[in-house]
Amino acid sequence: MTASTTRSVILTVDDDPGVSRSIARDLRRRYGEENRIVRAENPVQALDALKELKLRGEPVALLLADYRMPQMSGIEFLEAAMDLFPLARRVLLTAYADTDAAIQAINVVDLDHYLLKPWNPPEEKLYPVVDAMLDLWRSTPEPSGDETRVIGHRWSAPSFAARDFLARNAVPYRWLNVDDDEAKRLLDAADVDGTTLPVVITPDATVMVAPSEAELAQKVGLSTAPAKDFYDLVVVGGGPAGLGAAVYGASEGLRTVLVEQVATGGQAGQSSRIENYLGFPDGVSGAQLTDRARRQAVRFGAELLTTRQVVGLETLGNARRLRFADGSEISAHSVILATGVSYRTLQAPGVDDLCGRGIYYGSATTEGPACAGSEVYIIGGANSAGQAAVYFSRHAKRVHMLVRGPSLTATMSSYLIDQIDEIDNIEVHTCTQVVSCIGSEHLEHLTLLNSETGEKREVNTEWMFVFIGAAPRTDWLPGDLLRDDRGFVLTGPDLHGRPPGWPLDREPYHLETSMPGVFAAGDVRAESVKRVASAVGDGAMAVTLVHRYLEML
Repeated sequence: MTASTTRSVILTVDDDPGVSRSIARDLRRRYGEENRIVRAENPVQALDALKELKLRGEPVALLLADYRMPQMSGIEFLEAAMDLFPLARRVLLTAYADTDAAIQAINVVDLDHYLLKPWNPPEEKLYPVVDAMLDLWRSTPEPSGDETRVIGHRWSAPSFAARDFLARNAVPYRWLNVDDDEAKRLLDAADVDGTTLPVVITPDATVMVAPSEAELAQKVGLSTAPAKDFYDLVVVGGGPAGLGAAVYGASEGLRTVLVEQVATGGQAGQSSRIENYLGFPDGVSGAQLTDRARRQAVRFGAELLTTRQVVGLETLGNARRLRFADGSEISAHSVILATGVSYRTLQAPGVDDLCGRGIYYGSATTEGPACAGSEVYIIGGANSAGQAAVYFSRHAKRVHMLVRGPSLTATMSSYLIDQIDEIDNIEVHTCTQVVSCIGSEHLEHLTLLNSETGEKREVNTEWMFVFIGAAPRTDWLPGDLLRDDRGFVLTGPDLHGRPPGWPLDREPYHLETSMPGVFAAGDVRAESVKRVASAVGDGAMAVTLVHRYLEML
């Protein structure tokens, strides 16, 4: 059985093979082009078919069931089928002697019609009935199921992680709360009890319970394994710098692969709106910018791998070998480190326990609609926090920005400060920090401290988004690849000539690290400008220097 996103299903079930073939033939002749006709010869087979259709997301428009069947009657079958496809129209096939049963079915399963056998000629006795049933179904069609469906709970951290992963990787999905009727129907079809969440169902009917990100990536069609063993260039990290390097590397003929641990876009990809990026006078969301860059890189021939964590880097002659967490390896002539930075964790009691259950790092724009009418707290005073505040102000009753410093001017662009000043439901609380987070199933209260007055107060909220500083993702690098005291990678002039153990008779190039052939771009580089445009520029410049390096091999 193959999934279809355009044709609805008409399912017939009759235990008499001759009658079963006859009605299926008549239906295909009239409706086969626009509908898929599924024929079953017993009710158990029919229910199995319906479960598979449910998992595949195929819409079922019409059910035609014989009244007298072994194992269960047509009425019992239609009653069970309603649990899977409540909007499908229902027709009972009866003999003249069973008309009383048909009337009973009207009360039990809200029967739409009963059809006496035989129905010859079909042009007079079958097709008008089916036409009317299909018209009724089209007026209230089932939702499309041609996307991945995620069944979870609002306050389940693994459920949030799954849909955040899909959203950041631009994978279409539909979210269903585990208590929703449709979610219950899907769980029944999958024979899953829903006690372990999330349950993810892909368009090909694959059911995954609490999948890892690697399992999820593989099933939804994201690339996770390199096509080659050796490349000209490996880019580690898929933020703006990494995507820029992948675009320029692949477009200039280098065999290029980009390796990303979670999702392309980095912190910029989570931004609800970037308004100071060149060429977008009306602004662009981080997701849109990331999607364009990702498609551009692929069009030029770059490979993009997701859910691959790099844990080691070493020199092997003219090659640079990268080791993944699963023990596999990949090698290249050159490497560009574009791992960016991650938000620092908030150090306060209760934070770790409630992460993903009301406390989120980064924008988590998937949560925006759920914040409707709520009090939302944004922790941080830089651009990412300001962009998030503007975004959530469209949904929340009020957005509170908690800033440790005395003002926003030292850390935020003036255009964002002006926007925030003009939005009535954003309040900025300076010299304020979170000292504890309280909740059982989810976040319920915050304790705030005013550092000027020493006053503490408790506020009620279910939503807190954290944007406090950045830590470079460099702890996996070898010790001889030099970094500053904060962990940012030193390159070019910041190495002050040839570093210890440097094997070449030249000084490192501008973005080259203390390991020849390994370059750093974007936020991970020491003294870089923490802006999207400069990160993209770093990625492009690094590729130019890679060419210069390769010419010397």
